[in-house]
Amino acid sequence: MSTLTGPPVPPSPRDDAVQLHRAFKGFGCDNEAVINIIAHRDATQRALIQHEYKYLYSEDLFKRLASELHGKLEIAVLCWMHDPAGRDATILQQGLSSYTVNLQSVTEVLCSRTPSQIYTLKQIYHSMFGVYLENDIEQQTLGDYKKILLAYVTTPRSEGFEVDRELVERDAKALFKAGEKKLGTDEKTFIRIFSERSRAHLVAIDSSYRNMYGNSLKKAVKSETSGKFELALLTILQCAHNPAKYFAKVLHKAMTGLGTDDTTLIRVIVTRTEIDMQYIKAEYQKKYRKSLNDAVHSETSGHYRSFLLSLLGPNR
Repeated sequence: MSTLTGPPVPPSPRDDAVQLHRAFKGFGCDNEAVINIIAHRDATQRALIQHEYKYLYSEDLFKRLASELHGKLEIAVLCWMHDPAGRDATILQQGLSSYTVNLQSVTEVLCSRTPSQIYTLKQIYHSMFGVYLENDIEQQTLGDYKKILLAYVTTPRSEGFEVDRELVERDAKALFKAGEKKLGTDEKTFIRIFSERSRAHLVAIDSSYRNMYGNSLKKAVKSETSGKFELALLTILQCAHNPAKYFAKVLHKAMTGLGTDDTTLIRVIVTRTEIDMQYIKAEYQKKYRKSLNDAVHSETSGHYRSFLLSLLGPNR
Protein backbone atom coordinates (compact mmCIF):
# COMPACT_ATOMS: atom_id res chain seq x y z
CA MET A 1 0.00 0.00 0.00
CA SER A 2 1.33 3.45 -0.88
CA THR A 3 2.43 5.55 2.06
CA LEU A 4 2.28 8.75 0.01
CA THR A 5 -0.12 11.31 1.38
CA GLY A 6 -1.50 14.45 -0.19
CA PRO A 7 -0.55 17.96 0.90
CA PRO A 8 -1.35 18.75 4.53
CA VAL A 9 -4.90 19.97 4.93
CA PRO A 10 -4.96 23.45 6.48
CA PRO A 11 -6.98 23.69 9.68
CA SER A 12 -10.51 24.95 9.24
CA PRO A 13 -11.07 28.71 9.63
CA ARG A 14 -13.18 27.91 12.67
CA ASP A 15 -10.33 25.98 14.32
CA ASP A 16 -8.01 28.90 13.55
CA ALA A 17 -10.46 31.36 15.10
CA VAL A 18 -10.68 29.22 18.26
CA GLN A 19 -6.87 28.94 18.47
CA LEU A 20 -6.48 32.70 18.05
CA HIS A 21 -9.04 33.37 20.76
CA ARG A 22 -7.09 31.04 23.03
CA ALA A 23 -3.86 32.93 22.23
CA PHE A 24 -5.47 36.17 23.42
CA LYS A 25 -6.57 34.68 26.76
CA GLY A 26 -4.56 34.85 29.96
CA PHE A 27 -1.76 37.20 30.82
CA GLY A 28 -0.44 38.84 27.65
CA CYS A 29 -0.91 37.56 24.15
CA ASP A 30 0.74 34.40 22.82
CA ASN A 31 2.40 36.16 19.88
CA GLU A 32 4.03 33.00 18.63
CA ALA A 33 0.69 31.20 18.32
CA VAL A 34 -0.78 34.19 16.46
CA ILE A 35 2.14 34.27 14.01
CA ASN A 36 2.03 30.49 13.47
CA ILE A 37 -1.55 30.74 12.32
CA ILE A 38 -1.85 34.07 10.52
CA ALA A 39 1.46 34.07 8.63
CA HIS A 40 0.57 30.75 6.99
CA ARG A 41 -2.91 31.58 5.69
CA ASP A 42 -3.66 33.10 2.30
CA ALA A 43 -5.99 36.05 1.67
CA THR A 44 -9.12 33.88 1.31
CA GLN A 45 -8.37 31.89 4.46
CA ARG A 46 -7.68 35.09 6.42
CA ALA A 47 -11.04 36.53 5.36
CA LEU A 48 -12.79 33.32 6.44
CA ILE A 49 -11.01 33.32 9.82
CA GLN A 50 -12.21 36.91 10.41
CA HIS A 51 -15.74 35.88 9.49
CA GLU A 52 -15.68 32.86 11.84
CA TYR A 53 -14.16 34.88 14.68
CA LYS A 54 -16.94 37.43 14.45
CA TYR A 55 -19.55 34.65 14.37
CA LEU A 56 -18.09 32.79 17.37
CA TYR A 57 -17.13 35.70 19.62
CA SER A 58 -19.22 38.66 18.33
CA GLU A 59 -15.98 40.59 18.11
CA ASP A 60 -13.93 42.02 15.26
CA LEU A 61 -10.67 40.04 14.94
CA PHE A 62 -8.91 43.01 13.35
CA LYS A 63 -9.70 45.21 16.37
CA ARG A 64 -8.74 42.45 18.78
CA LEU A 65 -5.35 42.00 17.07
CA ALA A 66 -4.84 45.77 17.23
CA SER A 67 -5.39 45.72 20.99
CA GLU A 68 -3.32 42.56 21.65
CA LEU A 69 -0.25 43.25 19.51
CA HIS A 70 2.18 46.15 19.74
CA GLY A 71 4.78 48.05 17.78
CA LYS A 72 6.10 46.84 14.44
CA LEU A 73 4.55 43.39 14.83
CA GLU A 74 1.11 44.99 15.17
CA ILE A 75 1.64 47.16 12.07
CA ALA A 76 2.84 44.18 10.00
CA VAL A 77 0.08 41.78 11.09
CA LEU A 78 -2.73 44.31 10.59
CA CYS A 79 -1.38 45.16 7.15
CA TRP A 80 -1.31 41.42 6.30
CA MET A 81 -4.89 40.85 7.50
CA HIS A 82 -6.32 43.00 4.70
CA ASP A 83 -7.13 41.54 1.30
CA PRO A 84 -4.68 42.87 -1.37
CA ALA A 85 -6.88 45.64 -2.80
CA GLY A 86 -8.03 46.80 0.65
CA ARG A 87 -4.42 46.82 1.81
CA ASP A 88 -3.29 48.93 -1.16
CA ALA A 89 -6.20 51.30 -0.57
CA THR A 90 -5.24 51.67 3.11
CA ILE A 91 -1.56 52.31 2.27
CA LEU A 92 -2.60 54.95 -0.27
CA GLN A 93 -5.09 56.62 2.05
CA GLN A 94 -2.43 56.86 4.78
CA GLY A 95 0.17 58.07 2.29
CA LEU A 96 -2.16 60.76 1.00
CA SER A 97 -3.56 61.86 4.35
CA SER A 98 -2.57 65.37 5.34
CA TYR A 99 -1.04 64.15 8.62
CA THR A 100 1.22 61.40 7.33
CA VAL A 101 1.94 62.25 3.70
CA ASN A 102 4.22 59.49 2.39
CA LEU A 103 4.56 59.99 -1.35
CA GLN A 104 7.22 57.28 -1.55
CA SER A 105 4.60 54.65 -0.68
CA VAL A 106 1.98 56.30 -2.93
CA THR A 107 4.36 56.25 -5.91
CA GLU A 108 5.43 52.66 -5.25
CA VAL A 109 1.89 51.31 -4.97
CA LEU A 110 0.33 53.22 -7.88
CA CYS A 111 3.21 52.96 -10.36
CA SER A 112 3.92 49.26 -9.77
CA ARG A 113 0.39 47.86 -10.00
CA THR A 114 -1.19 46.48 -13.18
CA PRO A 115 -4.17 48.26 -14.79
CA SER A 116 -6.61 45.63 -13.48
CA GLN A 117 -5.19 45.94 -9.95
CA ILE A 118 -5.58 49.73 -10.15
CA TYR A 119 -9.16 49.38 -11.40
CA THR A 120 -10.15 47.20 -8.41
CA LEU A 121 -8.18 49.35 -6.00
CA LYS A 122 -10.03 52.51 -7.07
CA GLN A 123 -13.40 50.87 -6.41
CA ILE A 124 -12.33 49.57 -3.00
CA TYR A 125 -10.80 52.96 -2.11
CA HIS A 126 -14.11 54.67 -2.78
CA SER A 127 -16.14 52.12 -0.84
CA MET A 128 -13.74 52.21 2.14
CA PHE A 129 -13.17 55.97 2.43
CA GLY A 130 -16.17 57.51 0.68
CA VAL A 131 -13.97 59.59 -1.62
CA TYR A 132 -12.44 58.94 -5.03
CA LEU A 133 -8.73 58.16 -5.13
CA GLU A 134 -8.32 60.81 -7.85
CA ASN A 135 -9.68 63.47 -5.46
CA ASP A 136 -7.10 62.63 -2.80
CA ILE A 137 -4.29 62.64 -5.37
CA GLU A 138 -5.56 66.02 -6.58
CA GLN A 139 -5.55 67.41 -3.02
CA GLN A 140 -2.18 66.10 -1.83
CA THR A 141 0.18 66.24 -4.82
CA LEU A 142 1.53 68.95 -7.10
CA GLY A 143 2.75 69.73 -10.59
CA ASP A 144 3.93 67.09 -13.04
CA TYR A 145 3.95 64.47 -10.29
CA LYS A 146 0.22 65.01 -9.81
CA LYS A 147 -0.33 64.87 -13.59
CA ILE A 148 1.49 61.55 -14.06
CA LEU A 149 -0.33 59.90 -11.12
CA LEU A 150 -3.75 61.08 -12.31
CA ALA A 151 -3.01 60.00 -15.89
CA TYR A 152 -1.68 56.65 -14.68
CA VAL A 153 -4.73 55.77 -12.57
CA THR A 154 -7.32 56.92 -15.12
CA THR A 155 -5.89 55.64 -18.44
CA PRO A 156 -6.75 52.09 -19.47
CA ARG A 157 -3.66 50.17 -20.66
CA SER A 158 -3.24 46.81 -22.29
CA GLU A 159 -1.78 44.03 -20.15
CA GLY A 160 -0.85 41.94 -23.18
CA PHE A 161 2.54 41.37 -24.75
CA GLU A 162 1.80 42.47 -28.32
CA VAL A 163 3.73 45.50 -29.51
CA ASP A 164 3.23 47.82 -32.49
CA ARG A 165 6.78 48.32 -33.84
CA GLU A 166 5.96 51.50 -35.76
CA LEU A 167 4.34 53.11 -32.74
CA VAL A 168 7.31 52.06 -30.60
CA GLU A 169 9.69 53.90 -32.90
CA ARG A 170 7.44 56.97 -33.03
CA ASP A 171 7.27 57.02 -29.23
CA ALA A 172 11.06 56.67 -28.88
CA LYS A 173 11.55 59.59 -31.28
CA ALA A 174 8.92 61.68 -29.48
CA LEU A 175 10.61 61.09 -26.11
CA PHE A 176 14.02 62.02 -27.53
CA LYS A 177 12.57 65.17 -29.03
CA ALA A 178 10.77 66.00 -25.76
CA GLY A 179 13.87 65.46 -23.64
CA GLU A 180 17.48 65.07 -24.62
CA LYS A 181 17.17 66.86 -27.95
CA LYS A 182 15.78 70.11 -26.61
CA LEU A 183 16.65 72.69 -24.02
CA GLY A 184 14.31 72.04 -21.15
CA THR A 185 11.84 69.16 -21.16
CA ASP A 186 8.40 68.66 -22.66
CA GLU A 187 6.92 66.82 -19.66
CA LYS A 188 3.54 66.36 -21.38
CA THR A 189 5.04 63.86 -23.85
CA PHE A 190 6.62 61.83 -21.04
CA ILE A 191 3.32 61.80 -19.12
CA ARG A 192 1.31 60.78 -22.19
CA ILE A 193 3.57 57.91 -23.26
CA PHE A 194 4.31 56.57 -19.76
CA SER A 195 0.62 56.56 -18.77
CA GLU A 196 -0.90 55.27 -22.02
CA ARG A 197 1.49 52.48 -23.07
CA SER A 198 1.56 48.90 -21.83
CA ARG A 199 4.55 47.45 -19.98
CA ALA A 200 5.61 45.42 -23.03
CA HIS A 201 5.42 48.54 -25.18
CA LEU A 202 7.56 50.59 -22.75
CA VAL A 203 10.22 47.88 -22.69
CA ALA A 204 10.24 47.93 -26.50
CA ILE A 205 10.55 51.76 -26.50
CA ASP A 206 13.53 51.48 -24.16
CA SER A 207 15.27 49.07 -26.51
CA SER A 208 14.45 51.19 -29.57
CA TYR A 209 15.62 54.35 -27.78
CA ARG A 210 18.94 52.71 -26.94
CA ASN A 211 19.42 51.55 -30.54
CA MET A 212 18.65 54.96 -31.99
CA TYR A 213 20.35 57.25 -29.47
CA GLY A 214 22.87 55.05 -27.64
CA ASN A 215 21.35 55.88 -24.31
CA SER A 216 18.85 54.14 -22.04
CA LEU A 217 15.44 55.64 -21.38
CA LYS A 218 16.24 55.43 -17.65
CA LYS A 219 19.25 57.74 -18.14
CA ALA A 220 17.13 60.12 -20.21
CA VAL A 221 14.47 60.26 -17.46
CA LYS A 222 17.15 60.88 -14.83
CA SER A 223 18.77 63.71 -16.76
CA GLU A 224 15.52 65.34 -17.91
CA THR A 225 13.28 65.12 -14.82
CA SER A 226 13.63 65.40 -11.06
CA GLY A 227 12.00 64.86 -7.69
CA LYS A 228 8.78 62.89 -7.29
CA PHE A 229 7.99 63.15 -11.01
CA GLU A 230 11.28 61.41 -11.83
CA LEU A 231 10.58 58.78 -9.16
CA ALA A 232 7.15 58.01 -10.67
CA LEU A 233 8.53 57.66 -14.23
CA LEU A 234 11.42 55.45 -13.06
CA THR A 235 9.06 53.24 -11.03
CA ILE A 236 6.77 52.76 -14.05
CA LEU A 237 9.77 51.98 -16.26
CA GLN A 238 11.49 49.60 -13.83
CA CYS A 239 8.24 47.72 -13.14
CA ALA A 240 7.66 47.41 -16.90
CA HIS A 241 11.02 45.65 -17.16
CA ASN A 242 11.10 43.58 -13.99
CA PRO A 243 8.92 44.29 -10.93
CA ALA A 244 10.82 41.75 -8.80
CA LYS A 245 14.14 43.50 -9.46
CA TYR A 246 12.56 46.85 -8.61
CA PHE A 247 11.23 45.56 -5.27
CA ALA A 248 14.55 43.86 -4.43
CA LYS A 249 16.17 47.31 -4.81
CA VAL A 250 13.51 48.99 -2.65
CA LEU A 251 14.04 46.38 0.09
CA HIS A 252 17.82 46.70 -0.06
CA LYS A 253 17.59 50.47 0.25
CA ALA A 254 15.26 50.12 3.24
CA MET A 255 17.85 48.00 5.05
CA THR A 256 20.99 49.91 4.06
CA GLY A 257 22.60 52.68 6.06
CA LEU A 258 21.83 53.83 9.56
CA GLY A 259 18.71 52.17 10.95
CA THR A 260 16.08 50.28 9.02
CA ASP A 261 13.12 51.80 7.20
CA ASP A 262 10.59 49.41 8.75
CA THR A 263 7.59 51.08 7.11
CA THR A 264 8.97 50.20 3.67
CA LEU A 265 10.18 46.76 4.78
CA ILE A 266 6.73 45.82 6.09
CA ARG A 267 4.89 47.33 3.12
CA VAL A 268 6.92 45.54 0.45
CA ILE A 269 7.12 42.15 2.14
CA VAL A 270 3.43 42.11 3.06
CA THR A 271 2.14 43.40 -0.31
CA ARG A 272 4.36 41.13 -2.47
CA THR A 273 4.26 37.88 -0.45
CA GLU A 274 1.24 36.57 -2.37
CA ILE A 275 2.34 38.01 -5.73
CA ASP A 276 6.01 37.55 -6.63
CA MET A 277 8.11 37.05 -3.49
CA GLN A 278 10.02 34.05 -4.88
CA TYR A 279 11.17 36.20 -7.81
CA ILE A 280 12.09 39.09 -5.50
CA LYS A 281 14.17 36.73 -3.36
CA ALA A 282 15.97 35.43 -6.45
CA GLU A 283 16.68 38.96 -7.70
CA TYR A 284 17.90 40.01 -4.25
CA GLN A 285 20.31 37.08 -4.03
CA LYS A 286 21.58 37.73 -7.56
CA LYS A 287 22.18 41.44 -7.07
CA TYR A 288 23.41 41.61 -3.47
CA ARG A 289 25.01 38.15 -3.03
CA LYS A 290 23.02 37.67 0.16
CA SER A 291 19.66 36.07 0.73
CA LEU A 292 16.74 38.37 1.51
CA ASN A 293 15.95 36.19 4.55
CA ASP A 294 19.45 36.76 5.97
CA ALA A 295 19.21 40.50 5.35
CA VAL A 296 15.82 40.72 7.10
CA HIS A 297 17.10 38.50 9.93
CA SER A 298 20.02 40.83 10.63
CA GLU A 299 17.88 44.01 10.49
CA THR A 300 14.96 42.91 12.69
CA SER A 301 14.35 41.14 15.98
CA GLY A 302 11.83 39.36 18.17
CA HIS A 303 8.33 38.37 17.07
CA TYR A 304 8.42 41.05 14.37
CA ARG A 305 11.38 39.22 12.80
CA SER A 306 9.62 35.84 13.12
CA PHE A 307 6.54 37.18 11.38
CA LEU A 308 8.41 38.68 8.40
CA LEU A 309 10.55 35.55 8.00
CA SER A 310 7.41 33.37 8.10
CA LEU A 311 5.98 35.41 5.24
CA LEU A 312 9.22 35.12 3.25
CA GLY A 313 9.20 31.34 3.60
CA PRO A 314 12.22 29.00 3.41
CA ASN A 315 15.65 30.57 2.98
CA ARG A 316 16.42 29.55 -0.58
